[in-house]
Formats: sequence, structure tokens, C-alpha cells
Amino acid sequence: MPAENLTRAEARERAGVVDVRSYDVALDLTTGDTTFGTTTVVRFDATPGASTFVDLIAPRVHEVVLNGRHLDVAEVVADSRIALADLAAENELRVVADGAYMNTGEGLHRFVDPVDGEVYLYSQFEVADSRRVFAVFEQPDLKATFSFAVTAPAHWTVVSNSPTPEPLLITAEEAPVARWSFAPTPRISSYITAIVAGPYHRVDDELTSSDGRVIPLGVLCRASLAEHLDPENILDITRAGFAFYEKAFDMPYPFAKYDQIFVPEFNAGAMENAGAVTFLENYVFRSKVPEATVERRAVTILHELAHMWFGDLVTMRWWDDLWLNESFAEYASTLAAAEATRWTQSWTTFSSLEKSWAYRQDQLPSTHPIVADITDLEDVEVNFDGITYAKGASVLKQLVAWVGQEEFFAGVRAYFAKHAWGNTELRDLLVELEATSGRDLAPWSAVWLEQAGVTLLRPEIEVDDDGTITSFEVRQEVPKDHPVQRPHRLAVGGYDLVEAPDGTTRLERVVRVELDVEGKKTAVPELVGRPRPDLVLVNDDDLAYAKIRLDEHSLAVATTNLHSFSDSLPRTLVWGAAWDMTRDGELGAREFVDLVLANIAHETDSSVVLVLLRQLALTVDLYVAPEHRAEVSARTANRLVELARAAESGGDAQLQFIKAFAARATTADQLDAVAALVDGSTELPGLSIDTDLRWELLTSLVAGGRAGLTDIDRQLTQDPTATGERAAAAARAALPTPEAKAEAWAAVVDREDLANAVQTSTIAGLSRVHDRGLLVPFVEPYFTGLEEVWTSRTNEMAQNIVIGLYPTQLAGTQAEHGVDVLARTDAWLSDLGDRHPALRRLVVENRDGVRRAIAAQERDRG
Repeated sequence: MPAENLTRAEARERAGVVDVRSYDVALDLTTGDTTFGTTTVVRFDATPGASTFVDLIAPRVHEVVLNGRHLDVAEVVADSRIALADLAAENELRVVADGAYMNTGEGLHRFVDPVDGEVYLYSQFEVADSRRVFAVFEQPDLKATFSFAVTAPAHWTVVSNSPTPEPLLITAEEAPVARWSFAPTPRISSYITAIVAGPYHRVDDELTSSDGRVIPLGVLCRASLAEHLDPENILDITRAGFAFYEKAFDMPYPFAKYDQIFVPEFNAGAMENAGAVTFLENYVFRSKVPEATVERRAVTILHELAHMWFGDLVTMRWWDDLWLNESFAEYASTLAAAEATRWTQSWTTFSSLEKSWAYRQDQLPSTHPIVADITDLEDVEVNFDGITYAKGASVLKQLVAWVGQEEFFAGVRAYFAKHAWGNTELRDLLVELEATSGRDLAPWSAVWLEQAGVTLLRPEIEVDDDGTITSFEVRQEVPKDHPVQRPHRLAVGGYDLVEAPDGTTRLERVVRVELDVEGKKTAVPELVGRPRPDLVLVNDDDLAYAKIRLDEHSLAVATTNLHSFSDSLPRTLVWGAAWDMTRDGELGAREFVDLVLANIAHETDSSVVLVLLRQLALTVDLYVAPEHRAEVSARTANRLVELARAAESGGDAQLQFIKAFAARATTADQLDAVAALVDGSTELPGLSIDTDLRWELLTSLVAGGRAGLTDIDRQLTQDPTATGERAAAAARAALPTPEAKAEAWAAVVDREDLANAVQTSTIAGLSRVHDRGLLVPFVEPYFTGLEEVWTSRTNEMAQNIVIGLYPTQLAGTQAEHGVDVLARTDAWLSDLGDRHPALRRLVVENRDGVRRAIAAQERDRG
């Protein structure tokens, strides 16, 4: 945002001048509802006589004292910076200010629990928001020790990176106040410091680290959610992660304690604050959730724990290497889940969920190399994407297959030992991996990390009259915008239909060849002379990062026998190939719908079901030609409710199918079925209409015109919680009237009082329509207001609007609604020019979704 940016060049220059030693930060959280007191004393060495700046975003700065000299606040404070001139070799800076509480999930977020009126605070500092709480040299390579002293109501719990000390009671009056003085942290980056404060419910435990230290463990949530917290499961996963990582990394856990705090209105899944990880509060399950969500929480717990070593102990020098932090944690957490928890099928989930995200991101016009060119903070804010997380992790998985897992982790262990508490760049890790593997990784890095795009692998098979393979080659096709031929370490699998002892037919692997694929064509001589398998799967075991295609014969076998795979991973790879073909216009949208509806009942992996249902919804809503959409949507909803009725009583599939049905219900009969579930006149054996499911069913009726404000208010009276308020906001915005949509638009765009979580709920409800004509009046306001939104809101709030309110649902409906979304977008982009590159990137990505939808609609027409 303007005046809050920081460039890489500025960070490098400042790092050449400044070496930070310590911060003493005193926060007074008793000064009111909108601001808090913040006093920072930072001690640092510098080049004598040099000038630099320290970062601070605060509504008011009271005092700036440098080496005993009181500086003129009006002269040295501007926007997000405090100018510091004539530095000494050793310096002490004292800054006294008022910080602003946020409701955006950035800086120090303040939340009032509607259940009991209690206040809860938590910090979220990545990328550059510690400067909203204290004066700081806000860049990851200026590490220091941090000592926090927090004054707060005495009945609160206060958590930071160091163990929570006994509070000192300051006043014992009607509203007692206490001070918590935390011990200094090790040398860490400012973005992983943390302050969490409020009357949090806490469960304590401990474990013994590999070096014999006792590590205190804490699991915390709001008091009104305590009855729903399942700390035993969370702590079991945590213990498994500790044991796995300490052995794999050959290094004890680097911090003194480990708290995991589930906080309200959190923007992401979690944040790896050193020793004080914050999590999305949705991971405290107050209603039944799919097993996919339980697994996702487990992997997220393991992801954040991996960061304690990779990211917190050893930290990137600048945000160019953000990918390495996130990709390593994503790879390591999936490996840990597969090898150390009950989710042994986690690589199937990874293939279905993470790699599909990566492939989608890598085909956008804005795709970028894994090692991105991050020139400033605005660049990094939009770079928490499928390349940074999922493609990077996929490529690391392929690297491990190439160099060997033991060699890979030997290099990682050497890397941690050499660079503990320091900052690194990619080359520092590659040096260690080259030493342990004996491979030169520079060529690998050049094509995999420094070039963008995803290649496509297609089998080319020739057989004789007897069905014996006479030629087998893997053809590698490259995108025209990124024509890079890459080496792949992969397996080719052959599957035959065989009759099982119970009389069923199974697809079982009969041959597997692991090889290196490189260049346009690679021969597979090991398969020549063998009978042609019924189904051939390139990239079996999902070792490589590449889209795949099935040959015509294999596709036909898969279509009718997809449920017959003995294992979930190859089935998931076939699902992925079919989805890619649909997105690329090689498979008609209605064909994909039929494939999913015919086979999803046989899918055993909850995460795969979740992904398939998302893909099914996207296909029906955007890829099916508009003239066929109503019929296909109604047929899909009918099939989903059939699947729910036929599913195992009380099972995971039943829950997922009924949720998908409620989201899709549009016809009178379908809405009758939803209403019957709500009022109890119809019951599905084993299906509990709990609080969250009741909200989903009610919102279905609201969107269909069968329920209104009175019904929403009645349900909110029964569920007067923060989650209930968000659900009610979504339901109100889903009302199918122009007035309700206009009110939702005004709440999100014209006003700025909505908290981040309520904003996202309102956007979701506004976008939920049966009649897309309700969205037409907002096309022009969207484009005319974009720049104002981008320059006046925080990054998170602005991104929610830019992405969430883009008129994607009007793709291909020009004849019906008179809106050419592509043309209007192109006109706006032309007018924008080179202003706001990060904003431009988001809109270009939105545009590509519409372009792809229109192409898919044309393919669906036949």
C-alpha cells in the first residue's frame, strides 16, 4: 500500500548499515478499545555517521529518542517510517506511540466475543505487520532478541514466544491489572514474534525433547469454545511431529516451549510464530466436519511445527525465498503425516488437493518461477500462492526421489547445523544437498526453480495384433509461453482388470518401471514385448510434477472402472487427469459431471471427495454451457441427494453429499427436501442436523427464496456466537433480492467497519445467486472502485474484495445479461497501465478464470 511499502533494495541497503542486537517492547493493553500504548527500546550497531529508518505504523507517535537526543516527531515521522540520522557505532532508540487495534487480521487484532463480551487479542505479523505494534527494522534478515512486557487485565492469559511468566499485580481495584514480563527470545526475525492476550481457555501438557529438556505444551482457545476443544488429538499429533522431526533433522526442538492457540477471525490456516503458533479457530470443531477437515488440521499442525526449524531457526534473507520456507514445511508435514500419524494416505490428499492447486496456479498468466523475483512487500503479499506452497513442495518431493530421501535429509541436517539462528538463501541449502547426494543441482535448479510453467506428459503406445507392446514412449509437451523441457524422475505403471476372490473386478498394478524422462520423447524399452496393460498410468506414485494424459484405451477403461483401483493414489491421479482435460477443453464439462456422479460414491478418501465436489460445483457453475446449465445443475443436485440417502448412515460421505446438495438445490422439489431436513419432517439415518449444518440448510432456503430475515434472526437467537454472526451475515447477503445484494455490497465496499471474517462471509453470500442477473448491477461499481479499494484498505481486506467480487459468474452470459466480462476487464487493465502491479496481477488472474470458463463452455457445446 502507498507509504507502507519496502523494497528489496532498501532492505539490502539498511542491512548493510544496521546490525540489531535487542528489542525491549512494553505494551499497555488497558488504554481503551481502539488503541494501546507501545514503547520500544531497540539497541543496534550501525555504520558511524550513516542514516537509516525504523518502521512503525501508528496513529500517534509521542516520542522518539535516539542516543539520548529527543528528535522532532513532526520532522522524523512520515507514513510508516521514522528517519534516523547521524548514527553512532552503538545506538539506543526509544519510541513511544499509540498503536491501533485492527479488525482485519493484521497487526494486533481485537475481537469481542458476543457470547460473554470478553476481549481477545492476537498478533499476526507476516509479512510486515509487527510495525503496527512496535517500532522495528521490519525485514527478516535483521534478527534480534525480543523482550516483551505486557500490561493487561489481571484475569487474562498472555502468551508470547518465551514461556509465560507469573504476572505482577499492579492494581487490585475494581478492574485488577497485571504486568507480564517475558524473558528475551533467541535471535529471531520480527515477523515470527507474537502477542496473544485475553481470557483464553488453556490446556497444559509437556513432552521430553531429544536432548532431555522438558518442553511445556499448551493448547488454547476462547473460553466460549472450550467445550468443543479436543486437546488430546491436537497434542497426540504434536508429539508425533516432535518425534518425527527431531529424528529427521537430528536437532532438538529449538525453543523453550510450544503453545498452539486457536484464535478468532484469522485470515490464514495458521502462522508459525516461534513457540506460539496461531491457528484458524475453525479448527475447533463445534459441529461434525468431514474427515478431510480433520486431516487438514493435522497436516497444518505438522506444517507449522516444521517451521520451527525451517523458517524460524533458519530464516530466509529476503522474501525471494519465501517459497523454500513454505514448500519445505508443506513437504515435511505431508511426509510426517504419512509416516507418523493415522493419515497414511496423505500423499493421496497431497496429489488431489495441493498439486491440483499448483497446476491451476502454474497455468495462469501470472505464473512465476518457484524462486520468485520479490522486489518489494506488495509483491510478496500476493505471492502466498500455489507456486510458493504446492508447486514448491511437489518439486521438493521430486528432488527427494531423484537424490534419495536419506541423502536429502542428511543435507537438511547439515544445513540446520551450519546456519542455526541465521539467515540463508537457496544456494546455502543446495550446497549441502550437493555434498550429501553427490549431484550437481545447478542444472536442476535452473529448470525447476528458475523457470515457470508445467509440462504435460502423454504416453504413446504401439501394439501388434496380439496386443503386445512394440513401442512405448513418453512425450513431453511444453506450454508455448514457457517452452522448457524438464527432466522428470517418474514411474510408469500398468494396471490390469483382475477378478478378486470375492468376485469383484479390481484394477491392480502388474508392472512398474521407474525412469528418468527428459526431452520431447523418452523411450521405455522395459515395456516393449509385454502384453499391453488395460490401463497405463504415466507418473504412477505421483513422483513428478507434471500434468498427465491417458491414452484413449486407458481413458475408456478408467471411465467405466475408476472405482476398481485397489489403491487410492492411482485413482486420484486418474481423477486429476480427467480434471485437467476438462479445464483444458479436451473433455466436455458434462462428460466430467457424468464421470464424477457415476464414481464418487466409490471414493474412499474424504479429501478426494471434498476436492471432487468442489470441482463438480465449478464445472456446473462455469464450464457447462449456459444453455445446458439449469438441466445439469438440477440433475446434479438430484444425484447428490440420492448419494446422500444411499451413503453409510452417519458416515463422512453422507455429510459431504448432503452439504453439496444443499448448496446446489434450486428446484421446488429440491428446496422441499432441504426444508424437510430443517423442520425434521424428513430424516436421514445417522445424519445429525447440528448447528453448522442447520445454518447451511437455512442459507440454501434463503438463496432459494424459501426463508427470509425472520428465519435468519430466529436461528441467530439460537446461535448467538461469532460463528453464528458470520453465518447470519452470509445468509442475509444470499437473500435473492436487489435490495439485499445492494446492502451487502455497501457493507463490504462502501463501508469499512466489517471485521475480516464477516467481510468474507458477506462476500460469499452476495455471490450466492440462482439468478445471475442479480449480479449485473455491480459490474461497473466493481471496476470503477477497484483502485480506491486497493489504496485505502489493508492488503488482506483489499484482496478479499478484488478476488471475491470479480464478476466471474457472468462469464459467457453476454447474450443473456449484456455483460462482456473479458472486454470490461481488458478495458480496465488498459486504463490501469503500470500502476499497482500487485493489483494488476490479481485482476489478470481473475480474467484468466473467465477466459478458461468461456473456452470450456464452447467445448461443452460439442
